[in-house]
Amino acid sequence: MQFDIIGAQCLRPGGFDRERLSVSDGWFVDAPQHRRVDLDGYWVMPGIVDIHGDGFERHLAPRRGAVSDLAAGLVAVEAELAANGITTAVLAQFYSWEGGMRSPDFAQKFLCAHAAIMADFDTDLRVQLRFETHMLDHYVRFFDLVCAYDVPYVVFNDHVPHGALAAGKKAPRLTGQALKSGRSPAAYLSLLKTLHAGAGGVPRALCRLAGQLKGRKTLLGSHDDADAQMRQASLAIGVEIAEFPETAAAAETAMALGGTVVLGAPNVVRGGSHQGNANAAELAKSGLCSALASDYHYPSLRFAALALAKTIGIERAWRMISSGPAQMLGLTDRGTLTPGLRGDFIVLNPQNGRVMACFAKGRTSYMTAAIAERLF
Repeated sequence: MQFDIIGAQCLRPGGFDRERLSVSDGWFVDAPQHRRVDLDGYWVMPGIVDIHGDGFERHLAPRRGAVSDLAAGLVAVEAELAANGITTAVLAQFYSWEGGMRSPDFAQKFLCAHAAIMADFDTDLRVQLRFETHMLDHYVRFFDLVCAYDVPYVVFNDHVPHGALAAGKKAPRLTGQALKSGRSPAAYLSLLKTLHAGAGGVPRALCRLAGQLKGRKTLLGSHDDADAQMRQASLAIGVEIAEFPETAAAAETAMALGGTVVLGAPNVVRGGSHQGNANAAELAKSGLCSALASDYHYPSLRFAALALAKTIGIERAWRMISSGPAQMLGLTDRGTLTPGLRGDFIVLNPQNGRVMACFAKGRTSYMTAAIAERLF
């Protein structure tokens, strides 16, 4: 694929311009390629980099328990990503006591399926493992799994309902969560109590695991930091990324101490958190956002950036879903429409925000008929 895009508004590091954008053999290049594609009326934007998303789960199991061919599910995931302009995606897979598709066994099956098929895609599908920190008897197995599949990104979670358990109350949504995990309510409650009781051993074990992971240059993040103290504790053991901090204080601490902050794009689109946490749009406008993530809804990435652009400008807003997350992931070869970088870009209808075409490494991963007619 060698061609020149002309006529379109191209978003470059300095803003929009109508200069020629040339692509050759998967890369943006300076030299014209002499095959012109007129995209007048459209915007050409850097490909979207999604630093955290678990929306892929519905493709792997369309209904609860209906998991069969993970490879076929990943094919459907890649198609949805491309249709939403995402050229690099981090698939956030749980390694959790919660069971089902969040269980350790499923995490291993997922990693195996991903390793077998990822070379078939032009979209760069990466993985993240989300480790439940109170699984004290799984630390060795988890580290071995990270090494076996060369997992580049690990996030620490704690979904144990400590508040309810400490107060002697019934855990929220106990019966539903128990059935989802494949356990009886009594067995599920017993497991929660055991995890809660072992909390004292978590800090030391987590510090050791973080050191092992940092030793192999694994990117580390923490999920749902509740306050500044929690973020400071994470930074102290080398966990630089704060995913979805629940309060402005946690986000402020992360940025002030040299860390980075990932916020949920659905939070921006909704106008606030559905759980009553910090407002992502307000944090982003205040400079407390390094990257937006799809979280559970892939279309939200571009719609969040377009919404923020009304107040902070399109260049700054789009950076949160392109070069910002790319830099956090250590991917220096993408994120802007710059010669020498990967030919990752999307064609956007500025009237409604619809993705008209998506190119990953210069190759078509999604295209509408309107763009196909111009290209061919």
